[in-house]
Amino acid sequence: MISSRSAGACRGCEECVRIGCSRAGARPDVGDNGRVTLYRDEGVVLRTQKLGEADRIVTVLTRRTGRIRAAAKGVRKTKSRFGARLEPFTHVDLQLYERRSLDLITQAETLRPYGQRLVVDYPRYTAGTAMLETAEKLTAGEREPALRQFLLLVGGLRTLADGSHDPRLVLDAFLLRSLSVAGWAPALDECSRCGDRGQLRGFSIAGGGAMCSRCRQPGTATPAPPTFALMLALLRGEWDYADDSEQRHRVECSGLVAAYLQWHLEHGIRSLRHVERDGGTRERRGAAGATAGDAAGDAVGGRLAAPGAAAGAGDLDFDGYEPDDPAGPGGASDRETV
Repeated sequence: MISSRSAGACRGCEECVRIGCSRAGARPDVGDNGRVTLYRDEGVVLRTQKLGEADRIVTVLTRRTGRIRAAAKGVRKTKSRFGARLEPFTHVDLQLYERRSLDLITQAETLRPYGQRLVVDYPRYTAGTAMLETAEKLTAGEREPALRQFLLLVGGLRTLADGSHDPRLVLDAFLLRSLSVAGWAPALDECSRCGDRGQLRGFSIAGGGAMCSRCRQPGTATPAPPTFALMLALLRGEWDYADDSEQRHRVECSGLVAAYLQWHLEHGIRSLRHVERDGGTRERRGAAGATAGDAAGDAVGGRLAAPGAAAGAGDLDFDGYEPDDPAGPGGASDRETV
């Protein structure tokens, strides 16, 4: 028996196939657009790219979805207020329309405009730029959830905007903890080869961190013991010790952390070349060639022997990031819809 339907469009369901409907396989009625997917997520804007004459491609590290790339229409027009909410360093709440290639941003709500405080201070701006680039490089796959990296980035930007610590120390702490989240935390309180917690004499980038005098290879860097202690303090979030550290140890720590990060990424971080380092070239060269002395080793031996160098999940936030806080350092949130 063959039947037909007087109204509506058949979608080829099993019932139609069974009874032999004459409209089986017909196109749906005009105006039926099928399934439309909208979703919301909060994230930090990492970078933007021009698209066409007035649009932009926005790269965002989100809380639930991971790193995404989405299109924002009309944000480059002079009268657009929507574009100001999609600048780098901005913590935003987004509504997006899911598409095959680039998702479309349909709504943006500013949660914390960290860029307002960072762009007026060059050292903090360059440190923040390096943090954004590192976060993007460490989340290589799109739409892969990276909650710990997101929380770490928000906490780092918040601490950087507060101005409570030296920007280079904040950056080094962020890089070390990002490496820990990625599974590449360097060994700082024990030898990366034999596990000995004795006198650490070298730091091997390819070997995974600190090395004792027996395992140290030719050509390995020989940082001072206070430099090891500073790196360990930054990894654990012990800011009292980090803020009291000497400048030459900070410079030495920054060089080791930057080299270790880029070696594991197998890619350079271009923003690091613009990060300001206090101290002249002579001081940097002297710090790079410093050797560990027995007296200095005894002074910090207790700190280096402390167990648990790797940061835990609870140690990742810089200043206790509260994801449900409606307004951060930038004040009240605002909303703009395309």
